[in-house]
Amino acid sequence: MHTLPRALTLDLDDTLWPIWPTIERAESVLHAWLQLHAPATAQRFDRAELRALRDVVAAENPHLLHDLSAIRAESLRRALQLAGDNPGLAQAAFEVFFEARQDVVLYDDALAALERLSRRYPLMALTNGNADLDRIGLAPFFLGCVTARGLGVAKPDSRIFHHACAALGFEPAQVLHIGDDFELDVSGALNAGLQAVWLRREPQAAVDVPQELRVFSDLTTLADALQA
Repeated sequence: MHTLPRALTLDLDDTLWPIWPTIERAESVLHAWLQLHAPATAQRFDRAELRALRDVVAAENPHLLHDLSAIRAESLRRALQLAGDNPGLAQAAFEVFFEARQDVVLYDDALAALERLSRRYPLMALTNGNADLDRIGLAPFFLGCVTARGLGVAKPDSRIFHHACAALGFEPAQVLHIGDDFELDVSGALNAGLQAVWLRREPQAAVDVPQELRVFSDLTTLADALQA
């Protein structure tokens, strides 16, 4: 951070909350709903098999990789159809999953860091996922949320970063991106001309980290550094 940023873009999943516990809880809620409303599907597909089918649908539809909601809904439609239940239940099933998917458990440092950062900087959420900041209750900290689904392109595509910068009203070089994924967040942001820091909460496989890249293990120390 050689030049102080004027605004921040912030990843969501695995940056503000751990995503896989969230997804696993949502899949459990979904399967319980299927047991009541589509029992043949629940009997044919356990949670792991539903996730495997979702992965198959994703692999078969690379044009939808920016839209995790569409992939999940189509995989549910296919599961219902294969099991002999009404495929018309797919959207209702997806809504059950989607609502539960917003029941996130924030990292311990996230809320206080958001309060500190949002007092000093305009914040824009930037995500490939389908978190809903209004439902989660974090929307007041952000000017908005740029999603891969809404824009039609996903990180690390430079266009999604540039769109977020334009929404903030700053040039890319004036914006700092914060995220957990080295390729999607750090490399994507740097290639798009933004500043970037890597929020590496857990040790990860070795990558070729640029010497000048700032790496933080939590949002508290990152907020401290930005306020120093």
